Amino acid sequence: MVLASNKDYPKLSARSLGWLRYLHRKTHTPDNWDKDGQPHEHWDNRTGEPTTSWHRFDLFESSYSVALMADTTPAWREVYSSILDEIVERYSGYWAAKDWLDQIGEDPRRGNYPEGFVRLLPEHLVDDYDVPGWTANGVEPWGLQMDPVGADGNLFYRGWFLVVMGLHRYVSGDSKWNDPFDVVRDGENTFSWTHEKMARFLHDQWVDRPEGPH
Repeated sequence: MVLASNKDYPKLSARSLGWLRYLHRKTHTPDNWDKDGQPHEHWDNRTGEPTTSWHRFDLFESSYSVALMADTTPAWREVYSSILDEIVERYSGYWAAKDWLDQIGEDPRRGNYPEGFVRLLPEHLVDDYDVPGWTANGVEPWGLQMDPVGADGNLFYRGWFLVVMGLHRYVSGDSKWNDPFDVVRDGENTFSWTHEKMARFLHDQWVDRPEGPH
């Protein structure tokens, strides 16, 4: 029998290995994404203001490369799975949904946006329009909905939540996140979901409203 040499198998580049090492350290550095905690400073909440300057964007965008690397070197799936599990765990916390939970009603900064924001607005509505990225939880006709998953709006939050849970299950083969888990975890604002329940909820929203969930 002829044994294949190591060079015959796919491997990660030095750059990818460096990124994997960084993501492993980043996700396994303890922090607290509940309301009484604080994400570690290495989670980015500054890039892309006003639309993407929230911690969760760093979470789900970090998951893509992990899944790609797992397809290249599947024998390391325990490492990849642990990274993705940490990402999902953080995504269920208050800080991952902070914009939806804190940006209630119309933006009080209306009419006083910096020039960079003004360029994103319709010219004739500059003083009477929320900047893109302002979630406006509580406006009519939908009203205040503190469950970021079960709300009429906030599609992008639960859509990417499904992505990170799906990647975790794809890489690990573990249906852990299909057991009930809590989202937000802030007293009465604590909501129980599972992977499949969330997917079904989004599916039903699209069926009921083909024009879009919100």
